[in-house]
Amino acid sequence: MTNVYSLDGLLVFGLLLVCTCAYLRQVPRLRACLRAHQRGFGGLCYKASVIGTRLHVAVAISCVLMAFYVLVLK
Repeated sequence: MTNVYSLDGLLVFGLLLVCTCAYLRQVPRLRACLRAHQRGFGGLCYKASVIGTRLHVAVAISCVLMAFYVLVLK
């Protein structure tokens, strides 16, 4: 089980946030909701969705490497 207060737990949380927000950006009803909030947690989700869609290859590789680390090495 990963801990949020450790570095690897923080990385897992960040990757999951980016992947989830990028997926939610593809849903037509939620796309407008993500664009509407530019400050606070909504703005963070918007920025994470932009990162997830623009760097989808790097995010996917990072997710695979983090899964290997958590499941095998840790």
